Amino acid sequence: MKRRADHEPGYVLHTYPYKETSLIVELFTRRFGRVALLARGARRPRSAMRGVLLSFHPLRFSFSTSAELGNLISAEWAGALQPLAGQGLMCGFYLNELVLRLLPREDPHEALFDTYASTLKELSEGALFAAVLRSFEKRLLAELGYAPLLERDAASRPIDPEGLYVYEPERGPTRVTSPRDDMRGGFVTVRGRTLLDVAADDYSSPATREEARNLMRVLIGERLHGQALHTRTILRELGDL
Repeated sequence: MKRRADHEPGYVLHTYPYKETSLIVELFTRRFGRVALLARGARRPRSAMRGVLLSFHPLRFSFSTSAELGNLISAEWAGALQPLAGQGLMCGFYLNELVLRLLPREDPHEALFDTYASTLKELSEGALFAAVLRSFEKRLLAELGYAPLLERDAASRPIDPEGLYVYEPERGPTRVTSPRDDMRGGFVTVRGRTLLDVAADDYSSPATREEARNLMRVLIGERLHGQALHTRTILRELGDL
């Protein structure tokens, strides 16, 4: 069934050269989710879209879809953000890779779209990058139906902030009761305080930021079925975010 969108809010996630003058554009849109479109002639010097199809800027798109690859009709500016630079730019690429790898095409996630937009704004304003990324990762997992269990353990008991837990991606946190409990392979050990801090989006503690990073790495890795994220490797080298 053919669908048409006019002036749809969205962001460019990635572009791929197609033939001599065109592009395949991966977008994240508010009402249609992630869509792949053919931008005919977008690489020509006089194309109206040539200087517009940039990542990390709010845009409005008009397009039609009738199959897996639709047609991009137009793209125009819809505001402006302070350009991302340095580690903030790499964080932006990381967000885009997460969306590309984890969200199925044409599956709307309006709340996640709004979170993505606010996350880019925070990155452009120089917010604490690690905290911004953890908050987005948590919301992304929730949108996919895999919200982390953070305030209660696998047996539905309240998390003890003074306790130590082993987090199993398919079950949630279980209390460590013996030294052998925190040696189970494939899982991550985390303090109860960290779980409660992540639930509250409170990353003021360096210990929480460290453990939250390891926790989200395991939870997202489970959804990626062991496939590596290219931007995560670069971020680790830049500052282990």
